[in-house]
Amino acid sequence: MGCTRSLTTGEQVICTVCRSEIPIALNHLEKDDKVKELFFARADVQTATSLFYYEKIGVVQQLIHQLKYQGREEVSPFLGKWLAAALQNDPAFQDIDLVIPVPVHPKRRAKRGYNQVDGFGKELAVALGARFRESVLIKSRNTINQAQLGQVKRSDETQSPYELMEQIPRGTHILLVDDVITTGTTLALCAKELHKNPGIQLSIATMAISV
Repeated sequence: MGCTRSLTTGEQVICTVCRSEIPIALNHLEKDDKVKELFFARADVQTATSLFYYEKIGVVQQLIHQLKYQGREEVSPFLGKWLAAALQNDPAFQDIDLVIPVPVHPKRRAKRGYNQVDGFGKELAVALGARFRESVLIKSRNTINQAQLGQVKRSDETQSPYELMEQIPRGTHILLVDDVITTGTTLALCAKELHKNPGIQLSIATMAISV
């Protein structure tokens, strides 16, 4: 899905050449964790990471585009397995209890046929020995696609379209997952809802972070 080459035996979703060209992020391994920095003074986040760096052109952009707009749902678990291989033996992610995807509005889900983050989150949950639950948060108001907004509007955190639907026990370590981080507004809003449960811990993992 990243080029015009045909896949050969053993290749899945993308070819070996494209795979070698993808810019890996794994920000939690760096002193300058660009993902966690986005949430400073916005949300209490234990650990945060992204699998890739997202650029406006390139293989990562092609993968995300195929996943979100071309019905290629298989990209989601493919990326989940990729990140899971990097996290399953990482001490920072060993005590994850619950994996929760950023929700999409029912109308958008009906149009696409799936939440593009579900497969990603399910693979992480399996690898980390955690539960996957998509009913904790809902998106009650259909908003404009974040990619279509300007920087100021995209960063508006005054009115959240997300709602907490279930109570989470104290001490639960939640991994909140999403596709691409730009300003971090979506994840910050979801984090604020999840922190209405006292005593939880929250970490974040995404497919990519915009550069």
